[in-house]
Amino acid sequence: MSILDRENIVADKSFNRWMVPPAALFIHLSIGMIYGVSIFWVQLTQLIGKECGPDVTFVQRIFTTSCDWIRSDVVLTFAIAIVFLGMSAAVFGHWLEKAGPRKAGFAAAIAWGGGLMITSLGASFHQLWLIWLGMGVIGGIGLGLGYISPVSTLIKWFPDRRGLATGMAIMGFGGGAMIGMPLGDSLISAYGVSNTFFIMGCIYVVSMSIGAFGYRVPAEGWKPEGWKPVEKKSSTLISTNHVHVNVAHKTPQFWLLWGVLCLNVSAGIGVLAVAKPMFQEIAKSSFDPLIIGAVATGFGALLSFANIIGRIFWASSSDFLGRKLTYAIFFSLGTALYLSAPWAGINQYIATFVLINLVILTMYGGGFATIPAYLADIFGTQHVGAIHGRLLTAWSLAGIIGPMLISYLREYQLSIGIPPDQAYNSSFKILALLLVLGFILNLLIKPVNKKFHMSEQELKVEKNIAANQKTETLRSSVTTNVALQKILLPIAWLVVGIPIAWGILNALQKGIIIFL
Repeated sequence: MSILDRENIVADKSFNRWMVPPAALFIHLSIGMIYGVSIFWVQLTQLIGKECGPDVTFVQRIFTTSCDWIRSDVVLTFAIAIVFLGMSAAVFGHWLEKAGPRKAGFAAAIAWGGGLMITSLGASFHQLWLIWLGMGVIGGIGLGLGYISPVSTLIKWFPDRRGLATGMAIMGFGGGAMIGMPLGDSLISAYGVSNTFFIMGCIYVVSMSIGAFGYRVPAEGWKPEGWKPVEKKSSTLISTNHVHVNVAHKTPQFWLLWGVLCLNVSAGIGVLAVAKPMFQEIAKSSFDPLIIGAVATGFGALLSFANIIGRIFWASSSDFLGRKLTYAIFFSLGTALYLSAPWAGINQYIATFVLINLVILTMYGGGFATIPAYLADIFGTQHVGAIHGRLLTAWSLAGIIGPMLISYLREYQLSIGIPPDQAYNSSFKILALLLVLGFILNLLIKPVNKKFHMSEQELKVEKNIAANQKTETLRSSVTTNVALQKILLPIAWLVVGIPIAWGILNALQKGIIIFL
């Protein structure tokens, strides 16, 4: 499998770097389906057709084949996947630099696609532990590997346009559900939920493998033709010094940023995890029962679209507003919106309810896109990739807090007689409190104390180590067929662009019903 090795994918000077973003989008559009898995929850809780009695314990439900799981049982799969996403991103970040993006991307394809196939077995045999293992553990590792491989690669190819490059990849992660949710709905209707997991697993193995084999890395010392780095304006929160990855976690700034990311993500991810069933319950009386499922899928797709827009809009805006002010907007505006959501739901102002959630999701996506720049501002750029990987463990905790909070509170509300269309009201209020806490943590962030900075000698040593880690001196190992590349470049962009355009059109077509 030497074709996967880093030293064998080094491009020559004729390689067009714009071939890499489509490869990254193949990866992120596939793993981004994790945001759309709420389409499976209802079907997974109706496989047997008989509710479990109160005498059936949680442990018994993991192995039972005689009664249905409850919603929180299957939603836990999402939480497990996000936990392993964050853990694998932190653990494998350093390995990725040595192994290269192609090997990481291919491993991600096998793990994510294969995990969905295992999930198919879990649904077929009604074994909850197989679903947790497949989509949750193995799939989650694939998510982490897939998430970090394009970002790292694109930063190297686009040192002059890092925001644009990473934004394209992270945008793909936000848009995966916009494509996957309607596709999954169609497959469920035609083949059932178990077969759908298997089919989508096959699709993602193929698409992610194409993306992985599309990766190239630049030769040592490569830079864009004519590019000359320009010093950026200084700011009290933009450090010109650097903090070592093994020291960053000893600073209060790391843990404040960790908390900021965790709380911002917890709020948004809770909504994403239950988007479709939540909308069906809240808006049930406002739509014909025959179309409510399709409209709910449209709601989920619109959330994915908002997630995409937020990643580009807020990350770009933070260059002018500053990262700290951008997050202050996330938390203050988000608090007001979360407190307004129950009012809109109770009064059946469904269009307003949807708009509230769309704005919330722009800030959720914007938080992910802005945090790498925030880290670079605070800790410098020398180890920002590794620090970012470790900070993503906050995503792991958020993947538990958000979905579990909104799911278990819903079940408690139902148990005390609260109508289903009002069972999410308490969850929204608690999520608002999380954002208030996030606002306070963000307010406390200040520049790192000088004692944590690397000295000039230490920085020189680190740069030498980093250079040696790049498989010594990387020289071009792939001769580019320029004529073929000119043909493949527009085709590659069309192949990823058409599904995105279809997803947007489909989201707007289904979502527009909400506003009529």
